[in-house]
Amino acid sequence: MDRRKFILLSSSLITTPAFASIKTSNDIFVPDFYKKTFYSLHKKLYMLQHIVGYANFNLLSFDEALSLAKRYSKIGAFTQKEIDFIEYLFYSPGEHFGFLGERTVNKLSHKINKKDTVKIPRTGHYVFKGESLIIYNKMIKDVDNIYLTSGIRGVVKQLKLFVGKIYRTNLNISKAAFSIAPPGYSYHTISDFDVGKRGWGYKNFTSKFAKTKEFFEIRHLNYVGIRYRRDNHYGVRFEPWHIKVI
Repeated sequence: MDRRKFILLSSSLITTPAFASIKTSNDIFVPDFYKKTFYSLHKKLYMLQHIVGYANFNLLSFDEALSLAKRYSKIGAFTQKEIDFIEYLFYSPGEHFGFLGERTVNKLSHKINKKDTVKIPRTGHYVFKGESLIIYNKMIKDVDNIYLTSGIRGVVKQLKLFVGKIYRTNLNISKAAFSIAPPGYSYHTISDFDVGKRGWGYKNFTSKFAKTKEFFEIRHLNYVGIRYRRDNHYGVRFEPWHIKVI
């Protein structure tokens, strides 16, 4: 599908009754007409990750996801309504959901070349060769007790995370976009990665990480930047764990 059709599709979905903004304090929710589709999509994405494996799912492309879902009867082929909803999330302007960051990937079919990546042992994650890998290797050498908590995320992985967040925020898409970039807008797809303190688990993805000795040391590395600072222009929360590469 060419870019003009993408734009028309996104615009039509935003303005049709099915996708008309249902607002509470200007937030956008999954409309009632699409709730059944949303829940089905949420389930399929989790089943896909289970079949592909946690690490490999990070690099899975959308075309590969469609093919695998169709091949495995336990998942089943994506329906047209599910694909429409995916395209709505991907091709809508980020600001429609309150996310003010730049688009990083223009095509839903974007594919990451595995030859351009390196799998980091004992993490289940990948980073890109080049600047990302250089920065990561320097960081783990200069700061004790940190490790990779999230690396490369293909479009499908970012979609799963975004859909999962929508699910956990009672179908509030705008609230989800405050915590997780919509698919097509994540720097994890092209460069960035997350780090955390060993043994901290989910707390690494909270503001508590900013109070750790590890974060204090990271802040004083002149080759490291934080993507989503407290005063960021993206319209999202503070993420002290998110390392900026480009």
